[in-house]
Amino acid sequence: MSAPTENRSTVTEREARQVAEAARERDWHKPSFAKELFLGRFRLDLVHPHPMPAEESVRRGEEFLAKLRAFCEAEVDAARIEREARIPDEVVAGLKELGALGMKIDPKYGGLGLSQLYYNKALALVGSVSPAVGALLSAHQSIGVPQPLKMFGTEEQKDAFLPRCARTDISAFLLTEPDVGSDPARLATTAVPDGDEYVLDGVKLWTTNGVVADLLVVMARVPKSEGHKGGITAFVVEADSEGITVEHRNAFMGLRGIENGVTRFHRVRVPAAHRIGPEGAGLKIALTTLNTGRLSLPAMCAGAGKWCLKIAREWSAEREQWGKPLALHEAVGAKISFIAATTFALEAVLDLSSQMADEDRNDIRIEAALAKLYGSEMAWRMADELVQIRGGRGYETAESLKARGERAVPAEQMLRDLRINRIFEGSTEIMHLLIAREAVDAHLSVAGDLIDPAKSLPEKAKAGAQAGVFYAKWLPKLVAGPGQLPTSYGEFRHGVDLSIHLRYIERTSRRLARATFYGMSRWQGRMETKQGFLGRIVDIGAELFAMSAACVRAERLRTRDEHGREAYQLADAFCRQARIRVEELFGRLWTNTDDLDRKVVKGVLGGAYTWLEEGIVDPSEDGPWIADATPGPSTHENARRPYGG
Repeated sequence: MSAPTENRSTVTEREARQVAEAARERDWHKPSFAKELFLGRFRLDLVHPHPMPAEESVRRGEEFLAKLRAFCEAEVDAARIEREARIPDEVVAGLKELGALGMKIDPKYGGLGLSQLYYNKALALVGSVSPAVGALLSAHQSIGVPQPLKMFGTEEQKDAFLPRCARTDISAFLLTEPDVGSDPARLATTAVPDGDEYVLDGVKLWTTNGVVADLLVVMARVPKSEGHKGGITAFVVEADSEGITVEHRNAFMGLRGIENGVTRFHRVRVPAAHRIGPEGAGLKIALTTLNTGRLSLPAMCAGAGKWCLKIAREWSAEREQWGKPLALHEAVGAKISFIAATTFALEAVLDLSSQMADEDRNDIRIEAALAKLYGSEMAWRMADELVQIRGGRGYETAESLKARGERAVPAEQMLRDLRINRIFEGSTEIMHLLIAREAVDAHLSVAGDLIDPAKSLPEKAKAGAQAGVFYAKWLPKLVAGPGQLPTSYGEFRHGVDLSIHLRYIERTSRRLARATFYGMSRWQGRMETKQGFLGRIVDIGAELFAMSAACVRAERLRTRDEHGREAYQLADAFCRQARIRVEELFGRLWTNTDDLDRKVVKGVLGGAYTWLEEGIVDPSEDGPWIADATPGPSTHENARRPYGG
């Protein structure tokens, strides 16, 4: 058994919160539809009429999608990628030739300059063929070198690195460490200043693209010293620098073709000119990058939903049971309806969020986070339902199906591939907390000092006075609104009446805001520990956002004569399904087992129930739960394998 990690950092809960809070964007310079929704204000004017892309953007985007589709159909062998657990070099070379590495990079740096909308359409297309290829392109452009440089890089850095990223070089983003996940306060990798350079030491885990990358974005802690502010800082690092070793290529239950590894830095020298932004700005850069970068995941989730719908339709029409097609049995039909309606809503959320990102009129940090959260959860449910519809064939691998003469449908692979989306780029649990923090920001801005135990009595008194003024104006507005008027949102009545759902959203938005206020009044400073309550608040907001997007999209398609009647039907079905989920979540806000669960957890950790574990054999092998990440030279052979190298 390996020795335990000795340099594991110890950080208090308060210190961890302070680090996370310091990295947040605190100001709201632009309106946010989702933020208003959580505050009980249904600002339909911010999303309706649905924002539309410019004609030139559409032309360039459609031209590229046509080329990308032809390439995927002719050159991407998804079965081979799954079988060999690698994306062939020739596929990556073809993507480079197409310009797919530079979809989001400005043409002046050699990129295609696609909009966020068409970038996401491209990821949905690629991801439907091979989620591993989609992950390669997403990790490279959404969180790798191009995005942080676009937002925070100097002109010299852009000139030096963006042309490479657009055509030839793969990039990766390195934040996570063996003992550091969603709590960056414990980041152990260091970058020690030495003249005009920094010296990096540490170990990074789950480095998507890290095995094949040419360029890395690395987050490391700069020690505070004379002339150096210090703090977590971002650097662009050449992947072939002396002292960098890819010690292991990780293997997973899904996404078998991704190049994800463990990377060790030992006395790696990085020019100070390669630092992105000032010292201490690394986490803020990472979080800001993710505001739009997170949209890549719901893009591939929407694509997965489309594929699930196609297979469910074709199979359930072909397969007969008890004298009629499988789809006509109510139990199966309900699953198909769920898949169809949810696919429509996921694409609506994606397109709306993407177009708002392109227009840059709204702050979409909450919308992008909701899209990631909702897309990853609902895509997993759709894939699970598809496996159920397919029955034993859903559980059987595509290779096995093909070998015995049936259509090779990789339903079980889709389920495995989608599972990671609920974990990476912010797990569902972390997304709940992140979104909840933003959702209650207005409350904390006026009453934060009131519930902060570290504040003095005079500070609490001042905060109390400010809170009184805020709530005296805000609470009365939560009593009544247009959602109570039968004539409201009448422009959404066309055969199918969607106005009833918009009125429901408006009423429920106010109800959600009242519930949030009640929770804050009840628990005050302990509110942040009520993760079950906060998660349900966020899930209600996600459903309301998806309902809004679905209705707005249906109306847009109707006005453009693009399957408007069918779109209204799908939006209606989705909203009715979502309303049932919303009401269940509201019921669970106050009627739940959260307190009892905490007691059981204490019993589990205290060993009170170990007798329940008797009668099994644990097949796990011995070893530490967390690998040793002590800085120092590598003892492993370098597993780095650049494409074409």
